[in-house]
Amino acid sequence: MLKTTTFRQLKTLQTVARVGSISGAAVELHLTQPAVSLQVSQLAEAAGTALLRRAGREVKLTAAGEVMVRYANEILSVWNEAGEEIAALRGELGGTLRIGAITTAEYLVPPLLVRFMKARPDVKLQFRIGNRDEIVRMLSTNEIDLAIMGRQPRELRTHAAAFARHPMGFVAAPSHPLMHTRRVQLADLEAANLLVRERGSGTRVAVEAIFKAQGLKVHAASELSSNEAIKQLVEAGLGVAFLSLHACALEFQAGLLALLPVPDTPIELAWNVIHVSDRRLPHVATAFRDFLVESGSAAGHAGTDAAAARKRGGRKVAPA
Repeated sequence: MLKTTTFRQLKTLQTVARVGSISGAAVELHLTQPAVSLQVSQLAEAAGTALLRRAGREVKLTAAGEVMVRYANEILSVWNEAGEEIAALRGELGGTLRIGAITTAEYLVPPLLVRFMKARPDVKLQFRIGNRDEIVRMLSTNEIDLAIMGRQPRELRTHAAAFARHPMGFVAAPSHPLMHTRRVQLADLEAANLLVRERGSGTRVAVEAIFKAQGLKVHAASELSSNEAIKQLVEAGLGVAFLSLHACALEFQAGLLALLPVPDTPIELAWNVIHVSDRRLPHVATAFRDFLVESGSAAGHAGTDAAAARKRGGRKVAPA
């Protein structure tokens, strides 16, 4: 029944499922909305059942639609791999680099991508940013080949390669009263309106571990899912925060934020490039993974070096 199905129809359904609307898919695919609707309708007719259902202004997949998208992801991925294999036989590195990164890594990854892409003009890029759950889902559904995050997901069988250090610490506005305290205690942070990332994020897990090591629990004043929102509140003097120092590099340089003198911080974790273990990586993804492992370590110093360049009361901040 699916003999008349085309790659274009599969790509259209895949895009609609990802963006959640016909109009959004039309913009991304450079098609009209009627053209997108027609492609999905023809695929549904070939399948003999509806693939989408309306949910307010959005569209959702039916059970059959979820099955179709899962196989569409696999079919299109294999087809892309075929093209890359042929290009490799010609001595070329082409294809599409499909990579996802958690929101905190959006400050780290772009400069590395620029270096990689400039040396490989035939490579196309699909770069997705999302929270941890979104990036893990993209890995599981084959929407991306590589993911940049800290902790390896437990939900999938994956392989992780560390490529850069990831410093995290407590930050505040340079004018904050705690900046003049020689040793800031965790209880001082809670009393100063502690702002943290949402539960489940790598940053949140890290700060909870710091408190747990001293037999304490985090009592946050606010939980936010955006690094930018947290930074703006802290810059305005509305609290202190625990953040990735990579996310604060520009603010350190501009003198808008500074490290708080909390004992045993900043802590240092690792950035990992992750892929699903039993899934063959395209040549371009393998090349980027190797590039990160070979040259990514220098990028891990950016946030800490910027923070160390700031001074509090004439004292230099110790780097991680």
